[in-house]
Amino acid sequence: MILVIFFSLIYIFLIPDEPFLLKITFKIIPMILMILFVFLKRNSNNPAFSKWLLFGLIFCMLGDATLHWFLLGLSCFLVGHICYIVAFFKVKKKAINVYIAIFLLAYGLMMVAWIAGNLFKSGNYILSVAVCFYIAVILTMGWSAIQSYSPLLIIGALSFIFSDSILAINKFITDIPMSHVLIMTSYYGAQLLFTLSLLNYSVVRKKVLEL
Repeated sequence: MILVIFFSLIYIFLIPDEPFLLKITFKIIPMILMILFVFLKRNSNNPAFSKWLLFGLIFCMLGDATLHWFLLGLSCFLVGHICYIVAFFKVKKKAINVYIAIFLLAYGLMMVAWIAGNLFKSGNYILSVAVCFYIAVILTMGWSAIQSYSPLLIIGALSFIFSDSILAINKFITDIPMSHVLIMTSYYGAQLLFTLSLLNYSVVRKKVLEL
């Protein structure tokens, strides 16, 4: 996991936008490392969780590689979130608090009105619909993480929502200072927390320090 942090920092702070292939290569290295970790540790007490977690990481990696073509990348992330939703429901603990559900709904409606509303007004009808659907799915992912009562999944999901919120505001509304750092640190942090959550359901938990 140290390598994940190392290559994440390399990409965030040292890799330039050009050449494009170099940028994409370093962008997906942390994801490849996390995919390998989950694949190698998939022999867990909850195989369904590790399987869907692995699928989620793979589709998010594909989203990273294709986000330059926004709708394609968005579609990959959408599938990734659906995989995470399935995974998180495999570790269901308790029903979500009604106030948290109301907060997620209110936040989602606010983002739809702000982001998708602006896209719709500018004539980007297909993209506005896609963004609405994506917001609904990522908030469902957050809900599924919260009901798991796993601190790693909850913090990871909230970090992911924060990352995508900054990305959307920066891309469609207004420039945000240090947006690249904010987006990628919270994004890699979210994926790392999801990956480490596997240890809560794995027989190899005691070996984490060996990594």
